[in-house]
Amino acid sequence: MEPKPALSLAAMRGKRHAALEMAQTIEREGFAGIYCPSFGDGLGLCTAIALVTKNIPFGTAIANIYTRHPHDYALTVTMLHELAPGRFRFGIGVSHGPVLQRLGIQPGKPVADVERFVGALREGAERWGELPPIVLASLRAPMVRLAARIASGAIWANACRSHMRQSLTYLGERATDPNFFVGNMIPTCIDEDSAAAAQVLRKTLVGYVMLPNYQRYWMEAGYVEEMQAIQKAVAAREYDRVPALMSDRWLRDCTLFGSAVTVREGVEAWRAAGVKTPILVPSSTRGGQFQALEEVIAAFR
Repeated sequence: MEPKPALSLAAMRGKRHAALEMAQTIEREGFAGIYCPSFGDGLGLCTAIALVTKNIPFGTAIANIYTRHPHDYALTVTMLHELAPGRFRFGIGVSHGPVLQRLGIQPGKPVADVERFVGALREGAERWGELPPIVLASLRAPMVRLAARIASGAIWANACRSHMRQSLTYLGERATDPNFFVGNMIPTCIDEDSAAAAQVLRKTLVGYVMLPNYQRYWMEAGYVEEMQAIQKAVAAREYDRVPALMSDRWLRDCTLFGSAVTVREGVEAWRAAGVKTPILVPSSTRGGQFQALEEVIAAFR
């Protein structure tokens, strides 16, 4: 049997105990890892996961470099590395413009800011212990090359499978290094009614397709017509048109949806494209995060 993928898990208000129980279930079911997004305090959830699990790898995907001082982050991640040696990966990134604007943060140049952050993180860790592997949120060539140079891994989100081989060339020799982490967060919805599953994922991705950095990436991947149409709709404030402008071809290239068999085959296709750790980000046509996770768990039994 092929190895199972990793799963995304968030801890939401009122459901944090349930999230830890789900983490234990994911470990018992033999999944490849648990990766926690920044909303719902991903790093806090990782701290709790370190204490309630025994063997499963886990990490942040991703922690926002602008919301805490790197020396402060160093305190937490060196502790996590000590509590769960060899299991925790510190995934970091620059987040997204709208998020930073809401927080009143004015970022600089993403590549320079990340490199500066990693240097300060290492400096801050000198008194407190060994750092865990650092994984950079990557999308386009400059950040991928930086990951190859200063980090222990690269993680994409909503990448195109057809473009992954090209993206991996920017890693050079690190792409084939067995110790270099290569992951991708893949929006996933399992339902025999593939049209219903696709509709859920289109809603999930609306916010992403309106971000300029993602639009540029998807244009590079060959989806110029779709992205230009979305840009025009956004400029005209016709936001309700955006989901319909996401073509089936584009959606199948950057998500997984449909039957359990289709999704399992899709995971293997992502591995064949060079992603060592596919990370499923589950949605459901029937309920919320836990319902979606149960559907994925059942699909891989």
